[in-house]
Order: sequence, then C-alpha cells, then structure tokens
Amino acid sequence: MSTPFNLPPLGENIESGTIVGILVSVGDTIAEDQAVLEIETDKATLEVPSTVQGVVQELLVKEGDQAVVGEPVLTVEVTGDDVQVVETTQTQSDPEPVAVDESPAVPPSEVVFAQVVPTGEIDEAHDAPASNTVPAAPSVRRFAREIGIDIRQVTGTGAAGRISIENVKLHAKNLNANMASVAGSSIHAPAVALPDFEKWGPITREPVTNLRRAAAAHLSRAWTSIPHVTYADKADITDLEALRKKYGPRAEAEGGKLTMTAIALKFAVAGLKKFPNFNASIDMARQEIVYKSYYHIGVAVDTDRGLVVPVIRDVDQKSIIDLTVELAEIAAKARDRKLSLEDMQGSTFTLTNLGGFGGEYFTPIINAPDVAILGLARGRIEPVYRDGAFEPRLRLPLMISYDHRLIDGADGARFMKWLIEAFEQPFLLSLEG
Repeated sequence: MSTPFNLPPLGENIESGTIVGILVSVGDTIAEDQAVLEIETDKATLEVPSTVQGVVQELLVKEGDQAVVGEPVLTVEVTGDDVQVVETTQTQSDPEPVAVDESPAVPPSEVVFAQVVPTGEIDEAHDAPASNTVPAAPSVRRFAREIGIDIRQVTGTGAAGRISIENVKLHAKNLNANMASVAGSSIHAPAVALPDFEKWGPITREPVTNLRRAAAAHLSRAWTSIPHVTYADKADITDLEALRKKYGPRAEAEGGKLTMTAIALKFAVAGLKKFPNFNASIDMARQEIVYKSYYHIGVAVDTDRGLVVPVIRDVDQKSIIDLTVELAEIAAKARDRKLSLEDMQGSTFTLTNLGGFGGEYFTPIINAPDVAILGLARGRIEPVYRDGAFEPRLRLPLMISYDHRLIDGADGARFMKWLIEAFEQPFLLSLEG
C-alpha cells in the first residue's frame, strides 16, 4: 500500500522547519524509527524518524525547502502491518479552513516583547503544563508566537473558548498597558526604516535562518525587558594556569580538554550555591522569585550557522574532568547540528567565553529566564605590583551581567569578588566546601 509520510510534530509550538538534510533516497527500504530527514527549526536541528516501514517511492521535498508539520514529505510503499499515516498537529478542534483575518496588522506600539521566555522554555518560566490542544488555529498560534505571546495565557471568546487573532491582539495590548503602568514607557521601539541600499552599489540579500531569527527575537526580548547591569574585573590566574597545564594531559586521556571554560563552570556553580539569587528567575506576572535547587549551566557555542547555548546539567555533581568530556561532546553535537530541544532547555545560569577571539571586555546579554550570565575574555600578561616590585602576572577579564530587578549592585560586586578569589585561590573551594 502506498501512503504519504506526513511531517510529524516537531515540538511545542513548532509548525514548520527548513530541510537541511535528506537521509534516504527513492528505492531505499526504511524501518520504523529510522531517521529520514534533518530539519532546522527556530529551536534546534532535529532528525525526523519514520513511523512506518517500507520502500521510499517519492521524495516530495528537497534541501532548503520549508516543510510544514502535517504536510507530506515523501511517499512510502508500506510493508508489513504498518499502514498508518502520520497524524498532523491539526486537532479535531480545527475541522475546517480558517478564514483569512483581514484586520490590520498589530502596530509596533501594540507588539509585546515582555515575555522574557526563550522558545522551548515557556513551561519552566511560567510553571504551566505543556499542551498541544490549545483551541486555536495554526495561523493564530503562529501569530502569537511571532509577537512573543504565550497563547496558553490568552482568553478565547469563540465557541468552546476558541482563540482568534483578535483575542491575541487584545491580550498583547493589555500586557503593554500593564507594562507601561509599571515602567512608564514603551520597551520596544519600531523597527528602523531602511534606505534603498542599491542606490549606492550592488548588494546581496539572504534569508534570515530559523536559528538567527529565534536568537534575534529572544535576545531582543531579553535586552528590552531586563534592566541589565554588567560588572567587570580581572582575576590573577597565573597559578591556576600552571595547574591547568600540569593536569591537562589527564583530561585529554579521558577524551576532554582542560579549558578555562570547564574550570569556570565549577567555580560558577560554587558561587551560585553561595549566592542563590543568581540561580533564580523572576516571575513578574505572579510577583514571585523562583529559586532553583538544581544547577544547569548553559554554555554559548559558536557554530557556522550562529550561536547556540546547549546546557550542561547538574554541574555541581560533576568533576572538572567530567565537565571537560561533556563540553567536548556537546560542542561536537552543536557543530554537527545534532543538538536536540532538550539539550538547550532548562538552564539556570549561562557562561560565555570569548577568550579565543581576543578582546578585554564585552557586555553579555542575559539568557532569559536566567538572571545572570558570566563572560570570560582573553587572559593577558600584565605588570602587577607585589611585595614591593612589579612582576608579570596572567590576568583574566571577567564580566557578570545580571538582572537588576532581582540582583542589586552590591550583590553583583560580592559575587564577582568571590569568583575572583576562587580563580586566584582555587583551594578555597575545597577548604570552604
């Protein structure tokens, strides 16, 4: 029996993706759970497994195409007893086509970027159960996602609570009004109108990738809705660098590399235990602070398609050697586009290291709903006055950006002071527990 294989659900609120790899050819025999496609969404690159077994008859997509959940991507001559067609994300609450909404688009003043929640982490930030049965058409869910609204918080006025685009617009307008009453001004300015660049010379245009689009939206929300403060200082890591070189071969023997990032992870998690405000989130909707009793640290990784932030879980329960191995594994997954959604969710703190590129200082943007991010730049030999004379010492620039709604300036300075002591006297970690 010949049957279409429809693109299955890819995750919460993901309705489409870009085909970046086709893993089968016409005539191939495929088994259940065998990966047949690689798709890049606005959250991650995913392998799509087959839910049927049989022979591929026709490929209905090619690399670079946009594939929509529920639409056919290939046809299969099904063998055995498996003759089911993959269901789409359309539920029985969407039985007929939805009329086109001809109302004017939401003006910039009504667009809300107050939901400081990265895609894929809405459940954690709002403590709401995940659900794919929101009574709204795909076009409405897509519209809500594009303007940064959690559709599960929207009240529907249609039959059986069905949500319309007008309901989403009203919810966005109310959120803006509430924020304006608190902040006293809008947090989002209209996009700047661009000139006709071709008047001055030839140009090339390329579409924004899903990953870049998601990063731009997430960082814009974070920057405009979180009052950032960045505190910077330097740590003398002369002695620590000597230890790193001495024990580097031991990490390499285990399959890792003893980098300053791995060491900083261990120092950071000890600091988070001492300063719990840095391992928290702030829920403005409920006027509550969410303190977390787990320590999952996101690590920024540079790839050829943009920045991704996979998460190292339970850092407090792992040795530095363990962390070096896991960092190597997760960096390889990032470069090979093998990161899953779960790999990039659930962080409580973030670390970014630009030391490999040089520079002394930068201002890291908080990875909401985290409330702080630690940045490392390149260490340099500098003259330091010690015991009555100048001597060359290796000093490492450190930057901590924090959410001023939760963390005061004095707390930021105390955290940095403690962190510098950890870098300069790592024995203190063991001494103080």
